[in-house]
Amino acid sequence: MNPEIQGRQYPPTPPYLVGREKVREFARAVQATHPHHFDVEAARAAGHADVIAPPTFPIVIQELTLRQLLDDETAGVDFSRVVHGDQRFTATRPIVAGDELTAQLTVTSVKSLAGNDMVASESVITDASGEHVVTATSSLVVRGE
Repeated sequence: MNPEIQGRQYPPTPPYLVGREKVREFARAVQATHPHHFDVEAARAAGHADVIAPPTFPIVIQELTLRQLLDDETAGVDFSRVVHGDQRFTATRPIVAGDELTAQLTVTSVKSLAGNDMVASESVITDASGEHVVTATSSLVVRGE
């Protein structure tokens, strides 16, 4: 793995339009049962414009940024050896169906430990007006040979 990618920032992703059915599908997949994930009227009664995504939904958008890292030949990440090490989300507000989100990944650290490489990154996700929605932070472990 190339340690010189530490600090690298990738271009923003194309806008991702959050669909109501995608939110519902994701909620079912992660067994999030709160009515705000399924029922528009319940979400509106709580002050949201539409159904809200479960707190882990940003992984859908973050995956677009991680794909940039994994596809970057100069990064030297062997995907066949990658294990997801850690995942965190820091949200300013919930993701709502109808949001148009863009994400930008920055590699925050690269280090070697016990024969394995570890790369940490953060993907800052913003809405169409450029306002922060959530930051997704993850660590990938690239197992040694």
